[in-house]
Amino acid sequence: KENPKIIGIGETGLDFYYNNSDKKSQLDSFKIHIEASIKSNVPLIIHSRDAEDETFDVLNEYKNNELKILMHCFTGSKKFSEKLLNFNTFFSASGIITFKNAIELQNTFKSLPMDRILIETDSPFLAPVPNRGKKNEPSFIEFTAKKLAEIKGIEKSELSKITTKNFNNLFFD
Repeated sequence: KENPKIIGIGETGLDFYYNNSDKKSQLDSFKIHIEASIKSNVPLIIHSRDAEDETFDVLNEYKNNELKILMHCFTGSKKFSEKLLNFNTFFSASGIITFKNAIELQNTFKSLPMDRILIETDSPFLAPVPNRGKKNEPSFIEFTAKKLAEIKGIEKSELSKITTKNFNNLFFD
């Protein structure tokens, strides 16, 4: 890595929800970013929306490259998360896990190993309950952390220690 200030490549990935750009362009760009991550030996920060199979298929092409991955604002299925664990993947929870209709996502995070979870704001988007619908801000992370700690059955202070350690393991080890 030539510049120590560069700690990750991304946000990159595939988003087929709105179809704002064609799939081939997204796939080509995603592969360029994966290769940059491998070359620079820094983690890849991935966005995947309505593209679980395609995201997995592309990552699988690079399975022998010791990727380090952060699934940003993870909302994928439990099955997808289980497949991604084979790629040294971390999963970041956003305010979405506080939404009452996010039961499946909450169960997915409940099943993830403690040493693979992170937490994020995704500010200015996805404000957690009780601020849902407002412009998200960093101070709202408290609500997301409280919910994730509840899901994992631990104290919020313990969750904070674990997610901080996980962040450092991902980006600085």
